[in-house]
Amino acid sequence: MSECNIQSTPSRHFVYLKTMQSWYQGKHRGVTAFLLCCCFAIFIVFILSDQTNIDVILPMALKASKPTMFVYRKDSPLREDNGTIAKTLEKNVRILCWIMTCPQNHESKARHVMNTWAKRCNKVIYISSKHNTTFPAVGLNVSEGRKHLTTKTMTAFKYIYKNHINDADWFLKADDDTYVVVENLRHLLSSYSPKDPVFLGQRFQRHVKQGYYSGGAGYVLSKESVRRLVKDGIETGNCSDTGQWEDVDVGKCMETLGIKLGNSTDSKGRSRFHCFAPENHLLGRFPNGHKGWEPDVRSGSETISEYAVSFHHVRPDNMYVYEFFLYRLRPFGIHFKHITE
Repeated sequence: MSECNIQSTPSRHFVYLKTMQSWYQGKHRGVTAFLLCCCFAIFIVFILSDQTNIDVILPMALKASKPTMFVYRKDSPLREDNGTIAKTLEKNVRILCWIMTCPQNHESKARHVMNTWAKRCNKVIYISSKHNTTFPAVGLNVSEGRKHLTTKTMTAFKYIYKNHINDADWFLKADDDTYVVVENLRHLLSSYSPKDPVFLGQRFQRHVKQGYYSGGAGYVLSKESVRRLVKDGIETGNCSDTGQWEDVDVGKCMETLGIKLGNSTDSKGRSRFHCFAPENHLLGRFPNGHKGWEPDVRSGSETISEYAVSFHHVRPDNMYVYEFFLYRLRPFGIHFKHITE
């Protein structure tokens, strides 16, 4: 339920009651009193019945300026799809999602990732520099700030390899303002084997000969790629673990280790991973100079895959908007068939 709906409904009832009150002050007080009681009873029934359809949670910890968290009831009549294919892929394509965050973003950003798309990962780890008693962040012994991003990223991969390498077959790195359609990521990965050195994401072409993948759009490594990154790259000193451009440094490491960039587009050459929000890619609103990083950048709905995986620079409130449109809204009378790629 949107804030505008929450605010507008009481105003309509207020105007109605004020009108009835004016009439009540006239000659027909007895009849008016009876009608007012009936209207009030109907109003109460309407409000109560409306609250049974949707559970709205307003956490005391969030300030009014922050997005309202909401959850839909699991027994909602709109949850009619059995999701058999998605459930099968969830068992067979196990994904560990690790989210790059920081202490000041635990509640303002990472919390909303946790409430939305991250719950569809097989396992989720929030990488930060401090532990938190109210948020499940893993505090690594690293410094915060852009100039320490590579150190933080490489330390995170070492932590994951040591503690969670057998918890999943695929390992997605994303930011706390990235939105991921996990079902579509599993669909993409189902064509690959985690025993092979697979590396997928949105390709940029500067600084690294074979290119590298945008950190904001998210990139995914197979179990074998994580093993090589840590054992053959970081621990041997073949790959740098310092720097401010973590996605570039990870890309350089992959090139050093002989791990090729995979094809992340769909069968029609349309994009799956996106370094900006949907509106930027749909309308072509890219920053000046972006073509220098992505010479083949395109825009428009026909350039984006129906099975898009990720978008970046997503505001916390829009995380919930995407959830609604992806998992709740349905055009009546239209059934979308799965597209064979």
